[in-house]
Amino acid sequence: MIKILIADDQELIRQSIQIVLGLEKDIEVIDTVANGLEVIRSVRKMKPDVILMDIRMPEMDGVVCTQIIKENYPNIKIIILTTFDDDEYVFNALKYGASGYLLKGISTKELSDAVRKVYQGSAMINGDIASKVVKLFSRMAQSNIAIHVDKEQVSDLKRTEWQIISLVGCGMSNKEIAGKLRLSEGTVRNNLSNILSKLELRDRTQLAIWAVQTGAVNQDFEDE
Repeated sequence: MIKILIADDQELIRQSIQIVLGLEKDIEVIDTVANGLEVIRSVRKMKPDVILMDIRMPEMDGVVCTQIIKENYPNIKIIILTTFDDDEYVFNALKYGASGYLLKGISTKELSDAVRKVYQGSAMINGDIASKVVKLFSRMAQSNIAIHVDKEQVSDLKRTEWQIISLVGCGMSNKEIAGKLRLSEGTVRNNLSNILSKLELRDRTQLAIWAVQTGAVNQDFEDE
């Protein structure tokens, strides 16, 4: 059962999403809250698997809340569900670790499917803003404000770790990487954690950007 927390300052929206997802046999809405501060309190108590998070909320907005949740509960998945597709919102939400960015006009099936895919480790981005996200990350990868990693840190990477970096840069989930490299998801997660530690990067988003910047996504790291 996938445990869901809904965060939206509009009661009607919260209730509507709760009703819709309540019809799914493998999804349980365990709590609904109206702002970011309530999200943090609920997470401590309820331990959700996935949070559906609005962007503009009183007390604490969805972007700041996403950052705090991902820093303290990295395994919780966050889907931004909003009416706003502003560049800054998109960039910051994904930068701080959101696994999805969806507009509220999506269908009920699209929403439930997105919850399942994000829970399984994939990323979900609304089709209307997917091209915007690609352009944003392309500009970041080509900009002068590059993510810096020391050569000494890079030299310590093993072949399997380079393979994982390359596939993360291609946008693959842990499950997809595991299938590609014939590893368990647990092994991929452990390797990813080691990679982030070695390179002193915050999360897989920074790693993906670094992989694009350095050209690692285009390298051949097949076993010799």
